[in-house]
Amino acid sequence: MVFKHLREDIDAFMARDPAARSRLEIVLCYPGLHALLLFRLSNTLWKRRLFLLARVVSQVGRLTTGIEIHPGATIGRRFVIDHGFGVVIGETAEIGDDVTLYQGVTLGGIAPSVDSRAQVNVKRHPTLQANVIVGSGAQILGPITVGERARVGANSVVTRDVPPGETAVGIPAHTVAARDRGERFSAYGTPAGGCPDPVLATIEALGARVAALVEQVDRLQGRTDDMRGSMVSPAPVPIDGAHRPSPLHGAMDHIARAGSEIPPGIVVKPAGATSSDGIARTDDHGRREAGDRSASQGG
Repeated sequence: MVFKHLREDIDAFMARDPAARSRLEIVLCYPGLHALLLFRLSNTLWKRRLFLLARVVSQVGRLTTGIEIHPGATIGRRFVIDHGFGVVIGETAEIGDDVTLYQGVTLGGIAPSVDSRAQVNVKRHPTLQANVIVGSGAQILGPITVGERARVGANSVVTRDVPPGETAVGIPAHTVAARDRGERFSAYGTPAGGCPDPVLATIEALGARVAALVEQVDRLQGRTDDMRGSMVSPAPVPIDGAHRPSPLHGAMDHIARAGSEIPPGIVVKPAGATSSDGIARTDDHGRREAGDRSASQGG
């Protein structure tokens, strides 16, 4: 059972790692293959309810390869862990055929540790369907599903389902459409042609909108300044070919002359105000009366 699919496992490493030069090199030097073989042994013991012995074998694999795979996990065929150091695969994780993981990947659970006994045999870890690629340092947490042919970019934190064929990137991860969907294999879960970031696209669209609004405000401000500059005093009204002052100019000149004729010390009361003798007079009457009194006093 342990070595039943050994040949196709080695072929999978040869197909996905260009650094592999021979099958013997993979058998002797690839910790991902060693961890997979030890997992199959520990998983066989686990299914026979030899739980403690299965965990011991799992710990041997962890110490020798730096890869921790719980004996209760479910792993399909042609599974490849490239480099592998720091990979953690939880008890209820399920991995389909032709899946590839890189170093530092965690397939973990986020169920609270309170009342742990109630969580025994409860699905707590993610499911990776066939042909999934997970980049280095990615964390896939909780009982979620990563769809077939999906990719998870390096250092992403995935806490929600990833649809089949999509690429999940970021913290927290969000799905994006890769530009090279036809590519069969993508190292580290990162498409060679790149993929558009919807968050960045939204920010760029908002920036363009703000720039357009600023330009519109500048145009309106220019129009307002032009209108203010055109608001000048009325021009003289032409009569019989001669330019004469407009009524507004005449009224302003009259007010100026009247104000200059008031002697010092004489206060002009507003229209309708009451004088010292109790008689209400207009400004013009008050001004003339003040002038007459000053003349009589001087005589």
